[in-house]
Amino acid sequence: MVSTKIVVAGGFGAGKTTLVSSVSEIPPVSTEAVMTEASREHDDTSITPDKVTTTVAMDFGRLTLDQELIMYMFGTPGQARFWFMWDDIVRGAVGAVIVVDPRRLADSFDAVDYFEKQQSIPYVVALNKFDGQLDYTIEQIREALEIAPEVPIVDFDARDRRSAGGVLTCLLEYAISRPKSGELVG
Repeated sequence: MVSTKIVVAGGFGAGKTTLVSSVSEIPPVSTEAVMTEASREHDDTSITPDKVTTTVAMDFGRLTLDQELIMYMFGTPGQARFWFMWDDIVRGAVGAVIVVDPRRLADSFDAVDYFEKQQSIPYVVALNKFDGQLDYTIEQIREALEIAPEVPIVDFDARDRRSAGGVLTCLLEYAISRPKSGELVG
């Protein structure tokens, strides 16, 4: 039995906890806490007014891909005040999914920058379609977030198990296809 670790990252309220919850075969471990008035001055809920909780440490889920491979998913908190944990959460990961709320692209800049600097960790960008549609094309979003052409960008619905599973499949295929350190490219 082989296990692998992936990270689910992104901005505040983008759908990270929902993605982990929708695909995990075990009840996900979640560190959701009720948002207080003190956090409201730091966390913009104008687009997500029904959001009343937030991740304060990490989410954890598990998915058995086949008899030989188990995937462990670690979801990061999205707010800047919790970013000090990201290096520890990311250590040992084979890849990352950056969940993006396409209505709030600016909230994703820091997560994209983080994984751009962690060049040893392949990542994909997953556009969470909250209202069932995208207001911009994938290429417009790629340009706005300055995502390299080789990085996959997919749209999905974090609430839908099959759709969220497709994002994980995309990440694993991309991670496997990348040259390993010391491997010749060409």
